Amino acid sequence: MTTTPDSSDALILLAHGSRDPRWREPFEALETALATRLKRPTRLAYMELCDPLLTDTIDALAAHGATRIDILPLFFAAGRHLREDVPTMLEVSQREHPECPITLLDPVGAHPAFVEALIQIVEQQDH
Repeated sequence: MTTTPDSSDALILLAHGSRDPRWREPFEALETALATRLKRPTRLAYMELCDPLLTDTIDALAAHGATRIDILPLFFAAGRHLREDVPTMLEVSQREHPECPITLLDPVGAHPAFVEALIQIVEQQDH
């Protein structure tokens, strides 16, 4: 989504990444849906394998005046990537943009509301 941030809080939706554009489609749709409903700049970024990369997205948001960046991992759990790889990336980005606090939020799978959403999906599938 090409929401242009002003001096405000921004949100990055973080997905793993894939070279397959079909894999990226649901993430892009989620970005569009959230960007239209949230009251802050919302961008989708990937850890690896495709663009835009997380670090490039942080750079762009900071350059356009973001005062804080929250990163919501679209992962079920905090595995090695979220425990090691992403924090290492964020340390570098935070040094490059000390004026813009960067916070890695818990992965979506850790939120009780996510479990409730899955229950609703399963219940709607029951015949």
